[in-house]
Amino acid sequence: MPLEHSSALHSSLPAWQDLRPRDLWRWPLDALAYPLDRVALRAAAALARRQVRTIEQWERVLPDRDPFILVANHGSRRETVYLTAALMLARGGRPVHFLADWNFRLIPGVGYLYARTGAITVTRKDARPRVLNRLKPWFLDETPALEQARARLLAGGSLALFPEGTINRDPRRLLRGRCGAARLSLETGAPILPVGIRFLGSSEGTGRGASGQPMSIHLGAPLIPPLHAGTNSAPGKASLADVRAWHAEVMATIAKLCGKTWSPTTPPTARPVGGPVTFPTIAPRAIGPGGPPC
Repeated sequence: MPLEHSSALHSSLPAWQDLRPRDLWRWPLDALAYPLDRVALRAAAALARRQVRTIEQWERVLPDRDPFILVANHGSRRETVYLTAALMLARGGRPVHFLADWNFRLIPGVGYLYARTGAITVTRKDARPRVLNRLKPWFLDETPALEQARARLLAGGSLALFPEGTINRDPRRLLRGRCGAARLSLETGAPILPVGIRFLGSSEGTGRGASGQPMSIHLGAPLIPPLHAGTNSAPGKASLADVRAWHAEVMATIAKLCGKTWSPTTPPTARPVGGPVTFPTIAPRAIGPGGPPC
């Protein structure tokens, strides 16, 4: 579908699969003042267009829907770049602020994209190789990541994070997940925008072989936090029971969108297809890219 090259086009987005390379390079990015930023975003969007076959309902991320908290399953590292590019493209260059592992900031190109989009850096994990841990102090912030996220929402901005907290290549199950998105939603009133990412051409649409497979992205309807949440808690704070219940609803919705199952009793380790690969146990009260544990 040909694009109408004007700032007004974002009120009615074309189908992702209809975008041609020249459309991406002519797409208006009024919110980006610097030419290098526009070039970097267009390049990332062109890469995403090659690997992402469809994005369903991507108009749900338009700026007039702010603020929201986008949450998605996490099957590969590529999603961080592709989602960032697609979201900013739809929004004319306006960012959605990811909670991102600091290791991604070390990757050339990706680090630049995250820095320029105002990503909130999470420094819980160690680097690989460990010698890179010497760089971690550069990315530390006195304000905890969750408080930075809360401030962005209250200022009218939108967030994105992967509540599983780590890459999960299990073809059938989501990990139990972390409750940061649920707590932020309840305590700020921001709706949750659930996203399911499916890998095409591999067994069950996911799995270890999915890391090089094309993908499709499915944006669900926004989930509005319950009005009664937090009524038995201190002002501005949701109870743990409310947070866990809301987290369960959010994860169950993501599971439907990505074609997996989810259970609150899922162990913190998973056995993906292709070998006995396990995922590390999250340390108590550690803040990860998906927020704090429940």
